[in-house]
Amino acid sequence: MGGKNAFGRAIIEEHLDLCLEAGLNVEGINAEVAAGQWEFQIFAKGAKRAGDEIWLGRYLLERTAEKYGYAIEWHPKPLGDTDWNGSGMHANFSNAAMRDSGDEAVFHKICDEFGKNIERHISVYGADNHQRLTGKHETQSIDEFSYGVSDRGASIRIPVGTVEDGWKGRLEDRRPASNADPYKVAAAIVKTCKEAEA
Repeated sequence: MGGKNAFGRAIIEEHLDLCLEAGLNVEGINAEVAAGQWEFQIFAKGAKRAGDEIWLGRYLLERTAEKYGYAIEWHPKPLGDTDWNGSGMHANFSNAAMRDSGDEAVFHKICDEFGKNIERHISVYGADNHQRLTGKHETQSIDEFSYGVSDRGASIRIPVGTVEDGWKGRLEDRRPASNADPYKVAAAIVKTCKEAEA
């Protein structure tokens, strides 16, 4: 907090208000690791709805920043080869089995299926994402796959809340970049989840 650490707060707070007024389901905002790096979280049921809301949220952010004389940088490693975290678009997702079964094996089976399809996902998870997914700065390497409970350095993080709720809940794919197309990300996730159910 403080003006020497949190740059752009007026932009992100105005953006939040605009998103809520527009009916977007923004569930939170927070400052991230790098100076001027912010996150907003959108929750929407259904892949298409989530994609629609993310694109609208991005548009509103661009327009809000423009009003203040700033431009938004969507590059996944905006500060280049530095010791700062990159920018991601973490994708939280669930299906009926994950929400209702209460079976740890369901989560492991889905994660294992994601591990079999690294290229399918990475190919649509954003341009220049190799600069961000290095195995450093809370990422897994782009050509490797891992998952774990509360593991911020894994490809997929299993939230503690999912475990505490008796293995009912969601997963978080931490690999999508901030510049990724949310429709393509969602399509890859849906396809892999369906293959895990087969």
